[in-house]
Amino acid sequence: MPALCRDCLTPFETKGRCPACASPRTLSHPELWDLSIAHMDCDAFYASVEKRDNPAIRDKPVIIGGGRRGVVSTACYIARIKGVRSAMPMFQALKLCPEAVVVKGRMDVYAKVSRQIRALMDELTPVVEPLSLDEAFMDLTGTARLHGAPPAVVLAGLVRRMQREIGITGSIGLSHNKFLAKVASDLDKPRGFSVIGVAETQDFLRDKPIGLIWGIGAVSQKSLENAGVRTFADLLRWERRDLIARFGAMGERLWHLARGEDRRRVSAHAPVKGISNETTFHEDTDDPDILDGHIWRLAEKVSARAKAKGIEGRVVTLKLKRANHTLLSRRVTLHDPTQTADRIYRTARELFGTTHGEGPFRLLGVGLSDLAPQGGPASADLLDPDAARRENAERAADAIRARFGDRAILKGRALR
Repeated sequence: MPALCRDCLTPFETKGRCPACASPRTLSHPELWDLSIAHMDCDAFYASVEKRDNPAIRDKPVIIGGGRRGVVSTACYIARIKGVRSAMPMFQALKLCPEAVVVKGRMDVYAKVSRQIRALMDELTPVVEPLSLDEAFMDLTGTARLHGAPPAVVLAGLVRRMQREIGITGSIGLSHNKFLAKVASDLDKPRGFSVIGVAETQDFLRDKPIGLIWGIGAVSQKSLENAGVRTFADLLRWERRDLIARFGAMGERLWHLARGEDRRRVSAHAPVKGISNETTFHEDTDDPDILDGHIWRLAEKVSARAKAKGIEGRVVTLKLKRANHTLLSRRVTLHDPTQTADRIYRTARELFGTTHGEGPFRLLGVGLSDLAPQGGPASADLLDPDAARRENAERAADAIRARFGDRAILKGRALR
């Protein structure tokens, strides 16, 4: 049985402790040396960065988010054990975990760490497909000769370097396609390394809930459940044509995924059509202060991803979902492209102003599209003469944080 020590990277052929260093952190699988499609997902990324930078909170539950009237952006695993979840109102999170340390998110720092992790992945393969700041697909097919080791060994070395050189942990999923690699990376978090081989695919999936499928939201899942589809086994009982007739294009995709088939390639050059972030509220709300705070936090996340990729966009979109699951979308095309949090926020906030009386809402999203490589400073906006000053101030703040630490400057709006 092919096996690997995740601590010293020694390959061996028996289950159990590593014969070289006696570590119990070993991995064994019949197809371990044959698989090459991987998904790497950082563990509680934002919270992990905060704990790395502030050792005083390393062993404490940490929540990333705003003040008591704000919401949870994310939380470390200690807080999650207490029931804290993303998008939960802060007051409720602190009832569940009153000892938690609440930290304001620092998107510029997270983007910087993301670039460091991406650089490590780029050393392993030219085929890296990022999904967000903290996760990416990798195709390591044909790299064994280059590295002198199969992909599994190289991937174990990646997360070891991430922890030693950057101070961030991650979990690896290794399989024969993108769908299963992403599923595998969630099986044993944090610091996990899970493998789903070809031979075991259908047996592995059979009893799993269809919610395991990435991209199946609450509405789609409800539609499937109404049709009697709750597990992959239920999907396997449907004829292909019937799934397509009932669910359209999604039915075609579901038929293949039920059999563990995913023909999508990992693509390093797939054009980024848009950047967006959204959050689902624990309880529907039309509180303007809470929603305004969300718009700012989402604008910061979109801005950080745009800056990390060196791109900017001309179209800003606001997405809202009502309590009855109907969607409300507003978008505007800017005179010139942007990547700054200030401009994305102000534009999305204006769009939100056109939705008065449409709430309460269960979901809010902010997006940036019509993307292009960053081309330099924006042209003057005659309708907002202070825009250039605010953009310069934001970029100056980014530079100051990069040099003197991310806590050197804190925007008052973020404290809500």
